[in-house]
Order: sequence, then C-alpha cells, then structure tokens
Amino acid sequence: MSQSGKKPLQCLQKAINKHISVKLKSDLEYRGRMANVDNYMNVILVDAQEFSKGVLSAHFGKVVIRGNNVLFIKFEDDI
Repeated sequence: MSQSGKKPLQCLQKAINKHISVKLKSDLEYRGRMANVDNYMNVILVDAQEFSKGVLSAHFGKVVIRGNNVLFIKFEDDI
C-alpha cells in the first residue's frame, strides 16, 4: 500500500505569500496573506481581515494566530 498523502506543514510552507483563510475554534475567521508559518502551525498573516459570522469586523496590518486555536486553513484562489 503506497502512502502518497501530503503533509500539512509542507503544504502550508509552500503557501507562504499566498492568500489564505483561517477559521478558529472560536468561530472567528481571518483572511490575509500568509507571511510565515512554523512547526507548530502558528501562522502570521499580513493585511489581515477579521470576520465574525461572515461579516467583516476589523482590519489588521499583521496578525499572529496560534496553531492550537485553528480549526482549519483554506487556501484562497482569488481574494
């Protein structure tokens, strides 16, 4: 049986400088350009926007998101 699965951290590292959407366990969502990611999947977003229940609630220059708060990360094609 061949294991051809992708490793999540490698996928995130390849997405540096791309636009992503990060959904938190608290139901907040952040969208922006990923500046960096570390081995704990902590993410740094620049030009970040915060959404609460789908409604834009704030703009931030830079946001650091702790990896253990993340529910999922979605790679955005066109933001």
